[in-house]
Amino acid sequence: MRIRSADSNRLTRKGRLWRREARLAGAVVAASLAVLPGCTSEKEPTRPNVLVVLADDQGWGDLSLHGNTNLSTPNIDSLARDGAMFERFFVSPVCSPTRAEFLTGRYHWRGGVRHTSSGGERLDLDEHTIAETFKAAGYATGAFGKWHNGTQHPYHPNARGFDEFYGFTSGHWATYFDPPLDHNGEMVRGKGYITDDLTDHAIEFIEKNRRRPFFCYVPYNTPHAPMQVPDRFWEKFAHAEIRMRNRDPEREDVKFTRAALAMVENIDWNVGRLLEKLDELGLAGNTIVFYFSDNGPNSWRWNGGMKGRKGSTDEGGVRVPALMRWPGHIPAGKRIPQIAAAIDLLPTLADLAGIPVKAEKPLDGVSLKPLLVGEAENWPDRTIFHFWRRRASLRTQEYRLDKEGRLFHIPSDPGQDHDVAAEHPELAARLKAELEEWIRQAQAELGPKDDRPFTVGYAPLTWLPARDGVPHGGIKRSNRFPNSSYFVNWASTADSITWDIEVGHAGEYQATVYYTCPENDVGSIIELSFRGSAVQAKISEAHDPPLIGAEHDRYPRWESYTKDFKPLKLGKIRLEVDRGPLTLRAVEIPGGQVADVQGVALRRLD
Repeated sequence: MRIRSADSNRLTRKGRLWRREARLAGAVVAASLAVLPGCTSEKEPTRPNVLVVLADDQGWGDLSLHGNTNLSTPNIDSLARDGAMFERFFVSPVCSPTRAEFLTGRYHWRGGVRHTSSGGERLDLDEHTIAETFKAAGYATGAFGKWHNGTQHPYHPNARGFDEFYGFTSGHWATYFDPPLDHNGEMVRGKGYITDDLTDHAIEFIEKNRRRPFFCYVPYNTPHAPMQVPDRFWEKFAHAEIRMRNRDPEREDVKFTRAALAMVENIDWNVGRLLEKLDELGLAGNTIVFYFSDNGPNSWRWNGGMKGRKGSTDEGGVRVPALMRWPGHIPAGKRIPQIAAAIDLLPTLADLAGIPVKAEKPLDGVSLKPLLVGEAENWPDRTIFHFWRRRASLRTQEYRLDKEGRLFHIPSDPGQDHDVAAEHPELAARLKAELEEWIRQAQAELGPKDDRPFTVGYAPLTWLPARDGVPHGGIKRSNRFPNSSYFVNWASTADSITWDIEVGHAGEYQATVYYTCPENDVGSIIELSFRGSAVQAKISEAHDPPLIGAEHDRYPRWESYTKDFKPLKLGKIRLEVDRGPLTLRAVEIPGGQVADVQGVALRRLD
């Protein structure tokens, strides 16, 4: 299904929501009748479908549901009206750790996730994922969006339990309009605005699998920077007065806030499209829908007065929206005050679906089913931990111990303004000891450095992007953030680029370099080598396109722009099963430079 034109979408959101409510009510009645005594159906009730939507860098405060009058999010808000809202739901301070915790039900450091790029975002291969859990139970599984837990097989989503993948594996992407994307391991070109395109493919997956249970994961990459959004969403905010401001308004950049809110309203529109498709197919009554975000807001903007933003282990950096709907099972309008976290999602969704979790390692999360369906009695207090870049905090039901050892009573002090450690010395001492032990375990499991190589040959095509490579000599990255960067300033035969790889399948590979090169510098001979095998080719064709991205930015970016890189087939290279540096260098440079390089692709030929 492709995006419908603006002319065919002139119905108001209120009208669309009214029709959805009517269809949803019909679905609930039908589901109820199917299980009444004396009623029969053509087949036994099937297990519920699962649809999980994850926003990227959306704060708790970026919803009208939570009181933000700067924007309107009726479709997302409807999930709380028709289902449950977790009032205190926590994730990690940044992207890849939260995704790992959702996938495994375990704290991110247990699975080797320590950074957001350069290989540190990869989830260890001995971790069992939520997709593998549902796939083992007969579910069709699909992921559509930002993966951010490994690029090369067997770290790729297709190797972690997802039958279908469409999106990108990096931490962020350089352009959101007609972007290059990954479809089941092959490079393709997206169509239109990325969030709309991801939704199109998720809808196609739902339609294709409507007659069997499915697990559909839609991890959007917005409102993460670069701040790009279609005109029809931007126009509302371009000059809008932002009435609700950050707790420290002098820190807020209002233009950035406008772009972020426009991007959230686009997410809301796409969530509406997903919900409408469930209605249209008669699946709403038998589909669990869960919506959340991966960390706090990516700028200083209104966030309910909480302290901190993305990257912080304070309340505002780790508390996010979390809404779940399952008609006929989760009471409409339910509010859940107990603390919960991303680590709880695997056990909770599996429990709701009635399928076993076959993870070989103990989970950190717990099933929240009793809280959702009203069966909880004497729910115990618990501790949820947050850890990022040597900063750590913990949260109990009422207190947060921050990275400095200060204690805050969050119900009465959500802004963390008054340290009460002196008033509760025994509690403060106990929580400090608990946090210190947790940090010790995390550091011990992660180790001093990440020594995992990049894997080659475990799938037909292996992509080694610049973010996973190491420049030597005068070569530099196009930006200090590795994600979506490329290599520049390659001007000497002493320069090189290396990737630490481990080949898992011996044989011949077609090696391709993706490059740009101006006319005056054509003619360099470049070589790719590994453990005594090498292949050379000459850059004989100029390709010097302009940078892409600035024309769509609503706010000046800090990430790299990109270009349309051209493939240059170097030829066949023999790779044996081994570990070592894959090296790209120049053996002859007739001009002033060699080329800019986006990455290397290795395609198995046997």
